[in-house]
Amino acid sequence: MSASVQVVFAAVVFLATYALIIAEKLHRTVVALAGAALVLIFGVISQDSAVESIDFNTLGLLIGMMLIVGITRRSGIFEYLAVKAAQFAKGDPWRLMLYLATVTAVTSALLDNVTTVLLIVPVTFSITAELDLDPMPFLISQILASNIGGTSTLIGDPPNIMIGSAAGLGFMDFIVNLIIPIALVFAVNMLLLRRIYGGKMSVTEGLKRKLAGLDAAQQIKDYRLLKKSLTVLGLTILGFVMHQALHLESATIALSGATLLLVVTREEPEDVLLTVEWPTIFFFAGLFVVVGTLDHVGIIEWVARQSLAATGGALRASTMLILWLSAIASAFVDNIPFVATMIPLIHKMGELGGITNLRPLWWALSLGACLGGNGTLIGASANVTVAGLAEKQGVSISFKGFMKVAFPLMLVSIAICTVYIYLVYLL
Repeated sequence: MSASVQVVFAAVVFLATYALIIAEKLHRTVVALAGAALVLIFGVISQDSAVESIDFNTLGLLIGMMLIVGITRRSGIFEYLAVKAAQFAKGDPWRLMLYLATVTAVTSALLDNVTTVLLIVPVTFSITAELDLDPMPFLISQILASNIGGTSTLIGDPPNIMIGSAAGLGFMDFIVNLIIPIALVFAVNMLLLRRIYGGKMSVTEGLKRKLAGLDAAQQIKDYRLLKKSLTVLGLTILGFVMHQALHLESATIALSGATLLLVVTREEPEDVLLTVEWPTIFFFAGLFVVVGTLDHVGIIEWVARQSLAATGGALRASTMLILWLSAIASAFVDNIPFVATMIPLIHKMGELGGITNLRPLWWALSLGACLGGNGTLIGASANVTVAGLAEKQGVSISFKGFMKVAFPLMLVSIAICTVYIYLVYLL
């Protein structure tokens, strides 16, 4: 197969994969694996290159945290937290949704968005079951909040780690430069979600009275397991916070934490491994290969180069293009290979155009790539993780249903960032 035919074949497989995922006629995991199989069978990408395109750090993080959460939830802690949170909100659905979304956003900034949703979503299902509420508005708000919160710090989202390393930006640089637009984006998203869902959520007075009379402590089933689980979870979270100083990847920390918890609790591995959302893991693996093939044949780099060439190297035009291109692209392809392609191009643009201050471009890339993940159900790791957890609870988050709500909110978020970047860096 010639190079030009490979490019066309890779593009067709990519578009067909996404079309079938959107159509939802087949399970998304089957579609992603089929797409990966096609590019391998027809030799568009070698097996070694395909394996290299899989982000095992993301998969390891997911598996490790799913194991920890799977063991921890047996103690009853999530039911306890659900009752406490619902009582604190006095049974008001909107206040409860806002509280959970705020916790999700803050925690995603300090840890990472995938770990956060793995901890918050089980609590959400317990709460909505107690109050007889539709979990969908809560899940969508948490997906959006996790990606918004993760954008605000160096460690909240993988693209930021890559950008920070390439541009020499530290932890406080991200907070100082991004906290204002992220706070605005979060507030506007929550207000719009209230307008969308606020009138559709209600709890009967009888359920509110029942909730007020519940003893949260009775939800704990095993205090010994709870102590062991929380100790290991605490050590794992500490590892995430210190992972740069320890020179350890997040997957290593998560899998080490899961192994330690298996050792101290002596849980049966066969039972615990059943708590891992394996369809989600294999979906990611297949999608990484499909998108990695686009990168392998040069399509992602070609799109990025053509887009940057269209601006003629002008700082304002280039900054805005990077922001919007990153957002739209990251809604449909994984933002990690996209950011990896954009980083050297931004450096080259600075050299050729004589641009000494590249920071507006870096912030545009960060905001676009991270917030763009809110556009579709497969735009970010956290989105797919929540969909997998929901599926196991019998709740289906459809691609079209999610996009109908989330894509307009993503565009509003990027519009806010456009104004902020222009006023602060380009005026």
